This record gives sequence, structure tokens and C-alpha cells, in this order.
Amino acid sequence: MVHALGGWWTIRFIFPRLTEAERNARVQAWSLRLLQIMGVTLEVQGTPPAHGPVLVICNHLSWLDISSIHAACHLRFVSKAGVRHWPVIGTLASGAGSLYIERERQRDALRVVHHMTEALRNGDMIGVFPEGTTSDGRGLLPFHANLLQAAISSGAPIVPAALRFADAATRETSQAPRYIGDDNLLTSLWNTLRAPPLLAIVRFGEPQDSHGQARRAWAQSLHADVQQLRRETH
Repeated sequence: MVHALGGWWTIRFIFPRLTEAERNARVQAWSLRLLQIMGVTLEVQGTPPAHGPVLVICNHLSWLDISSIHAACHLRFVSKAGVRHWPVIGTLASGAGSLYIERERQRDALRVVHHMTEALRNGDMIGVFPEGTTSDGRGLLPFHANLLQAAISSGAPIVPAALRFADAATRETSQAPRYIGDDNLLTSLWNTLRAPPLLAIVRFGEPQDSHGQARRAWAQSLHADVQQLRRETH
């Protein structure tokens, strides 16, 4: 909680005086420290994108996913609208540049794609979880294709990525940080803290050109790519 409040203070009172690059570096350092507090070591495989425009897509497992990826490289994530109103966490997410989507409203995806397209044209790095929700990590849920339109419309490449949490000693997949179904944040937090030391393994694939892509076919192809990247984290 002290670390979260420190991040809240930084965003409210220090961020306004910093450049965008300095803010991004603060977010990355804060995320790495959060992993350390949780007993999680970051392992980055492949090459994270260094600059935009780029859209990064990744599988979704836990509330720790965004911090794990932020610790590897800072992205503007698309998050569900409710996060904006969470105490402390909402301020942290907004300060990190999150774009919000009301997943219950199909039309809201059009609004978000418009803002994503503008951000990509401005050179931003954006991250999305195309499954739309968390899974138990044993497989991948189908990918929603709508948000991929932002890459196609802006001409930005997509970088597929895969995330896996593992026991640091055995490298076996760990379910401790999971956050699915009826799981709640406090339970997931407690399970992560009491687990043996963990790895957050983030593997980045190669950039894929968006020109000439059809979003539904591309979503299926990217689904297979993320599956392969997940297997390569073992």
C-alpha cells in the first residue's frame, strides 16, 4: 500500500513537472519495484519495442500483467472503464496513460479505436489484451479483432507478446497471481505474496506490418503467434 500511495503522490504532484520520457521511466521503475515487493523477478525474452508507433498484444492472466509488461517497456494500455474509478489504482492507471473502454457497450469500441488510431499516428506505444478478459493460462481465449483496426488504420505494426508466471526454482507455471472468474484482488494479492519466489516471463515476438491486413484473419494469425510465444517461455 505504501508503494501504491507513493505512486499516487508522484502522479498527482510530480508528473505535471516531468517530460513524457521522464514519466514513462518513472512508470517503468515503479512497476519493476512492485514486482520486487511481490516477490516476482522479471525475465524479458526477445526485444521489447523501443519506440512507437506500435501496438503490442498479449495474453491476459492477472492484475499483475500490466505492471509486468510496464517493467519491460512502457505502453499505454487499453483498460476496462471501471478501473478509472478504483481508489488509488485509477489514478495510477490514468497517470500511466491508460485508454478506457466500456466493454459492455459495443459502440464504445469504435470510440476507443478512433483514439487508439490517433495515438498511434502520434507515435505512441499501445498495449491491448485481445482476449478481452483474463484466463487461467492453460490456453488462450479467442481474440477480439476490433481493436486491431487501430493498427491497420494508422499503418502501425503489431508486436505479439506472451506472458507467463512461473515458480522461480522449477520454472513450472504458477497459478498464484491468477485473477479470473470469482477471484478477487485481495485473494490474488495474498496468493502471490505467500507463493514461493516467482518469475514473470514476458516474451516479445517480431513486429508485423499492418499494411494489407484484414483484421479478423490477422486476429486468428496473431492468436497462433501468441500461442507459440507462450510455448517458448518454458
